[in-house]
Amino acid sequence: MAKVFMFYSRLRTEERLLIEAARQRQIHFEPVVVSDRMWPNEIGGKGDVALCRCIGHVQNHALALTVEARGLITINPSNVMEICGNKISTSTRLSTAGIPQPDYAIAFSLEGALECAQKMGYPVVLKPPVGSWGRLLAKVNDRDALEAITEHKLHLGSQHSAIYIQKYIDKKGFDIRATIIGGIPVSAIRRCSDHWITNTARGGTAQSYPLSDELKKLLKQVHEAIGGMMLAVDLFETDSGWLVNEVNGQPEFRSSQGDITGVDVAGQIVDMAWSATCKEGEGVV
Repeated sequence: MAKVFMFYSRLRTEERLLIEAARQRQIHFEPVVVSDRMWPNEIGGKGDVALCRCIGHVQNHALALTVEARGLITINPSNVMEICGNKISTSTRLSTAGIPQPDYAIAFSLEGALECAQKMGYPVVLKPPVGSWGRLLAKVNDRDALEAITEHKLHLGSQHSAIYIQKYIDKKGFDIRATIIGGIPVSAIRRCSDHWITNTARGGTAQSYPLSDELKKLLKQVHEAIGGMMLAVDLFETDSGWLVNEVNGQPEFRSSQGDITGVDVAGQIVDMAWSATCKEGEGVV
């Protein structure tokens, strides 16, 4: 009989919620700690589904590639992880689809970074192409600061050799995190903070936020552009309309769950994963 596996590196709140949701539904669900195994191995096979819940993008992507080769359906698929795991890939995909986002540019030198900032106008935000939780973000207000930060980045190794620069958006103390499961927007929260970084992992507080028809339409466009079965989309609400800031393919969701939104996100993820076991031989795109 088909089974849902949950591969994880650390048992966070989200993974505990998924285990409990599966227990309540009495489905065939097996949590597996990735550090206890070598990969590839004999776990699972064609028709099974894998929830890839490692903390790091590199581990998740490597894991998905490995188990997909054995015929498992991964959530999300490795190609979607690759898009969401790199901000350059995400931004270019959104740009191709005509989805509104903050102005962005890529530089490979100090001179290029200075040119980007001059065209955008200060302040700008420097982000590592690969990363989460708002780590290593820098709001840059002037040329002197940009020169200093760029010089540091260019000496930190290949991971920082492509400099992702985004126009700073005054989001008035909050942004929106929306969750899409199975292509359907299911919840949204408003993340508030006195700091310009509003991630809940960095101390932002979460409030429920209504899913308007306009927002749902935009989120469905994002899903069509990115693909996948589970996405979390970070957006800015501006006077001129919505801007998509980032798209997450392996999101934490505890702030979008339960008391805050009234939505059982974990239960919907488990239901979606279990229904995918019926698609033996089919890929998930």
